Amino acid sequence: MWLLFALLSAVFAALTSILAKVGIEGVNSNLATAIRTVVVVIMAWGMVFLTHAQTGLASIERKSWIFLILSGLATGASWLCYYKALQLGDASKVVPIDKLSVVITLVLAFVFLHEEFTLKSFIGCVFIGLGTLCMVW
Repeated sequence: MWLLFALLSAVFAALTSILAKVGIEGVNSNLATAIRTVVVVIMAWGMVFLTHAQTGLASIERKSWIFLILSGLATGASWLCYYKALQLGDASKVVPIDKLSVVITLVLAFVFLHEEFTLKSFIGCVFIGLGTLCMVW
């Protein structure tokens, strides 16, 4: 099931890029990010209440709160930078560079989460990096 959701995530992320590039025309990138964020917040809380997940709110531990807040700050920074980059550059160049996050995530997962970094992972990272360079230049 995770594969289906991962593929849907990729499709929606692609749609996000194209829709954002069209929608951001003539709009301040920070304002556009704020509008997008409000929509995401409404949608996310809608799903929480639809699935009755709000009952778990009180049981979230302090460590989880800290890391979820830090993750939210990182997401916000990413979105602000992404929208500014989309406003200034071509989507066909901005998006591949943004997807270098895959490589960065693998390295950070190895360093901080002690996840396995195999030869296959290394080769994949090299190909993603080379592919990004080919698409951008």
